[in-house]
Amino acid sequence: MSTSTLTHDVRVRAPFGDRHDEILTPAALDLVGRLAAAFGERRQELLKERRRQALRLAAGSPLDFPLATAAVRADPTWRVAPPAPGLTDRRVEITGPPERRAAVDALTSGAQVWVADFEDATSPTWDNVVGGQLVLRDVVERRADFTTAGIATVVVRPRGLHLVEAHLEYAGRPVPAALVDFGLYFFHCARPQLAAGHGPYFSLPKLENRYEARLWNDVFLLAQELLGIPRGTVRATVLIETITAAFEMEEILHELREHAAGLTAGRCDYLFSLLKTFGHRTDFLLPDRAEVTMTAPFMRAYTDLLVRTCHRRGAHAVGGMAAQVPGRDPAAREAALATVRLDKEREAESGFDGSWVAHPGLVSTCRAVFDGVLGERPHQIDRRRDDVEVTAADILSVRRVSGPPTPEGVRTNIAVALRYFAAWLRGEGSVAVDGLLEDTAGAEIARTQIWQWLRHQVIDKETVLRLLDDEVAALGGAYPWAPLDEIRALFERTTLSVELPQFFTPDAYARHLVRRTEAGA
Repeated sequence: MSTSTLTHDVRVRAPFGDRHDEILTPAALDLVGRLAAAFGERRQELLKERRRQALRLAAGSPLDFPLATAAVRADPTWRVAPPAPGLTDRRVEITGPPERRAAVDALTSGAQVWVADFEDATSPTWDNVVGGQLVLRDVVERRADFTTAGIATVVVRPRGLHLVEAHLEYAGRPVPAALVDFGLYFFHCARPQLAAGHGPYFSLPKLENRYEARLWNDVFLLAQELLGIPRGTVRATVLIETITAAFEMEEILHELREHAAGLTAGRCDYLFSLLKTFGHRTDFLLPDRAEVTMTAPFMRAYTDLLVRTCHRRGAHAVGGMAAQVPGRDPAAREAALATVRLDKEREAESGFDGSWVAHPGLVSTCRAVFDGVLGERPHQIDRRRDDVEVTAADILSVRRVSGPPTPEGVRTNIAVALRYFAAWLRGEGSVAVDGLLEDTAGAEIARTQIWQWLRHQVIDKETVLRLLDDEVAALGGAYPWAPLDEIRALFERTTLSVELPQFFTPDAYARHLVRRTEAGA
């Protein structure tokens, strides 16, 4: 098959690998092309609005609950759709890359839901993108390694709206990566999922406002219409992982009403969003990441509001990620599990209906906590949390935990960023570092904190460069295969620049992961 196959204006600009023809079929690419035609320009406008909003906030505009949608928040009558089959009990959700071994481990872990993450846990090489779709198809159709897979419900997390898939072109431009991940999975797996008694379910990352939720709702409507699938079959859980989305939780659920499945507290990316939005302000100076726990007042305000919002509208509230890796040493393992247990007890007692874990070894601990609170009930949506009253000032009260970094915190952030960059450039989107499974969000927090500390001169550039030399050398000793010059350059571009890049991934993807072939090659 030609590497430049043209199907309804979607051009494949990459070599076909093993079984790629099963995913990149003319009909599947046709659906992707139709979605790109319908929503590509609108996506561009939404990204421009993101930039405009960032500039307004940087110039001192206040961030508050929108006046224009006060009536939506005040109306007590509207609800989201009832829980879909397979999404009623969500006490433990496990997330990870859509890789074969990871999928087997997740599906047989005892978790109720597996979130197959193309966004933060996947390095978007072409083989990973198409290979992930093959894994999902095999899972849904119970083929290959999945003939006796467990009972976990499959939820797919497509890449964010800010990313593109350079190996597919529509009208001469890269196709939005979110539409590629959604469209290919929806085409191949929506009907098999329905036949199996579930449906095509999604976890939406990085949304910043209600307009982006409206875009996704329209994507769902068109895709269902084009494939002849009943309206409302798609269900989506939105990760509240940007500071602006925290002020529009009700509006986001309202836009997605018939397709909404709840909200998830995406706490790692939430901290990253807070840093890049207000990192220029001294009253948002955060200490070491390890010191910013979910008991911090501003984090507690955000999660309490999330639970209240979801339960008021009949939606699931899913807690944040536990990223610990239980080690082999008994004492270290018990310490890690104790930390997870305390975190999940706080979430369950706060009213969450379930929580996220990144490692199969955490599932039983998380489940035991929620079993103790829920018992035989599938959730606690009936617990309204009407006692919660959260103001804009509560959400933004970072100064109550503000502080300078420790020398160890500076070194740790540099090491985490470098190690993750090394793995990501090699095609690995999730990597264990110092007892935690780090993904893109961890690297983003690490580099952004270094940038913030440099900006406010709580650390000096000479110290950072000296530590960078040390950690690059240590990385070379641990990973002889690592392209040290490329990794260091990526760190310097995304961390030591005067203006902070909004994400490290778009530039790194274009420079290092895109392997296009020319038409006719």
